[in-house]
Amino acid sequence: MYMMLSRVSESVARFLAIAGGLLLLVIVVLTCVSIAGRALFSAGICCGPIRGIYDYTEIGVATAIFAFLPWCQYRMGHASVDLFKSAMPDVMNRFLNVVMDVGMFALAFLVAHRLWLGMLDKQRYGETTLIAQVPVWIGYAACLVGAVGFVMVAAFCILRSVRALIKHENLEEGQI
Repeated sequence: MYMMLSRVSESVARFLAIAGGLLLLVIVVLTCVSIAGRALFSAGICCGPIRGIYDYTEIGVATAIFAFLPWCQYRMGHASVDLFKSAMPDVMNRFLNVVMDVGMFALAFLVAHRLWLGMLDKQRYGETTLIAQVPVWIGYAACLVGAVGFVMVAAFCILRSVRALIKHENLEEGQI
C-alpha cells in the first residue's frame, strides 16, 4: 500500500512539475513573439505585440509556481535550517521531519482553501484582468490545481516521515 501511494504521489508531483515547466516555455515563446511583434510593428512590418501579454504572463507564472510545489515537497527540497542537525540524534531529526511535514501539510491545505475561496469570490463578482479582460477566477483555478496536488503530496510526506521514524530510516533531501 505504501509503495502504491509513493508511486501515485511521485507521479502527481512529476506530472505537475512537467506541466509547469511546459507552461513556462509557452510563456517564454509568447513573450518573445510579443516583443518581436512590437519591434516589427514599429518598423511597419507586423501587427504589433500580443494584447494582454502581461496578464497572460502573470497568470502563467503563478500557475507554474504552484505546479512546482508538489515536486519540491516530494523531493524534500524546501528550505530548511540544518544548523543543529548534525549535533542531534537521528531519532530527533526524524521526529523533526514529521513535525515539518505536518506543518507543510497545514500550510498547503490553508493555501488551497484560501485559493478556493478567492476563486469563488472572483467568479461571483466577475472580475477580469485589466488589458486582456481574462476572468481572474481562471488564474485562481489554474493555481488551485497545483495547490491540491501540493496538499495530496504533503499528506503522503507525513506518512513517509512517520514511517521513517518508526522504522528508523533516514530520509535524505533530494534522494527520495
